[in-house]
Amino acid sequence: MLHVTLVEHTPNPERLIAASAKMCYSAADADALLEGLTPEKTEKFLQMLTDMGHESPIEHATFTFAVEGVSRSLLAQITRHRIASYSVQSQRYVKIKEGTFSFVTPPEIEKDPAAMETYQSFMQNCYQTYLTLADSLQERHMKELTEAGVPEKAARRQAEKMAIEDARYVLPNACETKLMVTMNARSLYNFFRLRCCNRAQWEIRELAWQMLKLCREVSPTLFAKAGPSCVNGPCSEGKMSCGKAVEVRQRSENL
Repeated sequence: MLHVTLVEHTPNPERLIAASAKMCYSAADADALLEGLTPEKTEKFLQMLTDMGHESPIEHATFTFAVEGVSRSLLAQITRHRIASYSVQSQRYVKIKEGTFSFVTPPEIEKDPAAMETYQSFMQNCYQTYLTLADSLQERHMKELTEAGVPEKAARRQAEKMAIEDARYVLPNACETKLMVTMNARSLYNFFRLRCCNRAQWEIRELAWQMLKLCREVSPTLFAKAGPSCVNGPCSEGKMSCGKAVEVRQRSENL
């Protein structure tokens, strides 16, 4: 099951952004700028920035999330957001051991008993094939390495890594994975605009809404207007619009 945690963020992100923006227009030094930024002035300045669309100062604030229970399919989508940092659980170094195989099930498949049975059967077949390949390859690599004079303990470790490196090719996109992702606030604006939209794929859309909720809890003014384009204006999808702007705005207000 998808679970996301905001594990770290820039301390006092809104104050930092306000100070960074004021630096552009003030002759005062950094200490003086920070001393004059009361919570009220910070909020007012951030609202002005968002109204102006002046987004470069918000790049100074970063947010790091731990994401679990998502598919490798989602991983392929989120890493398209290139102004970010990612650390992902490796299928080369982490073997999926007996009884630990987990995967994401699309809601539309879950609703259909026949589809669900087919889906689960296929997943188990993939996993059993993975185990068979991993064991077979590991046995051969182990034999070759020990014959080459590699100590048994080192040979076993190396053989397993070599085996799962190739066995993973049969694993489906549905396989669960986990990752850490860090984005600055401006990148998050872009991420939320694209991925909170109803036209985004269901899994990454749910992740985006959960991330936005966490951001608003620590930086309510900074992320007050973050979300898909229809939250604060017309839909940017044109003829491809989902036509549910009212529902989307309601969800945004209820975060």
